Amino acid sequence: GWDLHRDWSQVAALDARGRLRRQVRLANDAETLLGFVKSLGGPVRVVVEATRNWEWLYELLEPVVEEVVLSHPKKTKAIASARIKTDKLDAKTLAHLLRTEMVPTCYIPSRETRLLRELLRYRASLVRVRTRIKNQVHALLAKQGKHSPYADAFGKAGRRFLRSQPFPPVRRRAVDDYLELIDAIDAKLERVSAEIDARAQADPQALLLCTVPGIGHYTALLILAEIADISRFPTPKQLCSYAGLVPSLHASGGRSQYGRITKEGSPWLRWALCEAAQRAGLQSGAIGQFHRGIARRRGRMIAKVATARHLLTIIHHMLTRGEAYRPPASVR
Repeated sequence: GWDLHRDWSQVAALDARGRLRRQVRLANDAETLLGFVKSLGGPVRVVVEATRNWEWLYELLEPVVEEVVLSHPKKTKAIASARIKTDKLDAKTLAHLLRTEMVPTCYIPSRETRLLRELLRYRASLVRVRTRIKNQVHALLAKQGKHSPYADAFGKAGRRFLRSQPFPPVRRRAVDDYLELIDAIDAKLERVSAEIDARAQADPQALLLCTVPGIGHYTALLILAEIADISRFPTPKQLCSYAGLVPSLHASGGRSQYGRITKEGSPWLRWALCEAAQRAGLQSGAIGQFHRGIARRRGRMIAKVATARHLLTIIHHMLTRGEAYRPPASVR
């Protein structure tokens, strides 16, 4: 059982009968950790929780041990919750769960898929940073009692407007610096977007998903990277559950009550589908009609979530069958 922290690890080694053989605290140094594992002798199985730094430990130990199991932190806590919690107890509890085959595991995608996820999330982080900077510029304009009259406040006309404003020196310096930062981020976005487009063009499954209204190269690759292997989800409902797009359920005494969507699983997959649903809802095809029909009856937010789940159901069928999107003859 491996309780992994940033700079050190608490490790508990049990034998097949559950007897504690070794319990040590180790510095997170590759040579130290490998030396400890090799000192145990014989086949070794390791379980570690899916913390933010699990990947480097997995890649370090995977070649030298029989198996590395990744534990779901939330579900593990539900199984092994205790009033007294220490690092030693956590490591020992993880080891007992592994020994009894009761570890709630997480899926470990391939290294290639993990790196693709990082590339796509890096692009998303750049967009979010740029948005925050643009909001700062709008806030400075608001302090002047003004707002940009242009739809693109940072296009050529929008920038001429910003340059013409009589900002005090401190605000003028801030606006000019923010515009320089936006230009720098745009250059990086252009480079990473070109790489993503090239990868999508070379991926038959990504090109398949691009036939769906509202899905482009970036969204297609993000969906594929988050799903990783469509065979993990035998039914569309299971895939929608992984995206957190199914309603929560409370059943007791023979009565069932449905609530808001669970938002469990992959937040990136859910975000990608919701973005695609919004874009598809503006189009004139069958998915757009589906979105607008629900929006009239239930409102735009519910329509977005329902359309996202509808899209993900379609995507499951497409990836399972290897078929391009075909719009239905009619929409209810």
